[in-house]
Amino acid sequence: MRNVQTPISDLRQIRQLMERSRYFIGLSGLSGVAAGCFALLGVGFLMAYQWAGGHDLVFIAEDVRLNAPHPWGISPIVFLGLNAAAVLLGALGSAYYFTRRRVIRLGYSIRDPKTYKLLFNLALPLAVGGVFCLALVYHGLGELLGPTTLVFYGLSLINGSNFVSEELRLLGYLELGLGLISLFFVGYGFYTWALGFGVFHIVYGIWMYAKNEVV
Repeated sequence: MRNVQTPISDLRQIRQLMERSRYFIGLSGLSGVAAGCFALLGVGFLMAYQWAGGHDLVFIAEDVRLNAPHPWGISPIVFLGLNAAAVLLGALGSAYYFTRRRVIRLGYSIRDPKTYKLLFNLALPLAVGGVFCLALVYHGLGELLGPTTLVFYGLSLINGSNFVSEELRLLGYLELGLGLISLFFVGYGFYTWALGFGVFHIVYGIWMYAKNEVV
């Protein structure tokens, strides 16, 4: 006698094949967790830098000149650049490691057309946002960098979700909404940045890992 569960199993397999043909399914939830941890570390270093300089706990306050001296012997603009680069490299490196590991475990190749489409759709809003942030610094509006990065990052995730999953779109909406709200509360840039890039990433990563990778 044929197993009555077979039609259901067949439908699940068809759905999985359709998702694999549309989405890049190798993105690991651990990538989100690692990215969130690196973001929180970066925020922690920024907080320590601000406290050491005797400034209020804001992302980049108006009274903090980007070329001002600091007790640590490094100017704010240099420190911000190095800190941002370290966080970005850590997040990208961990994303590549965990994603490549999952792709290999699933029997696929990371060199897939969907991979390049995903990267392009993620990178385009980020590149535009990067230029916009440089313009903010140039015009002395550094206090808006935190909210602006959240806004453009949210747009990047929404744009890239067409090649990953609907869950990534949800994270994008959360980042975008938080960025828009924080535009009106620039004095809390540290907290909103830590919430968006840190906590949101970790929660999303754990959720996706439990949903797709835990056997």
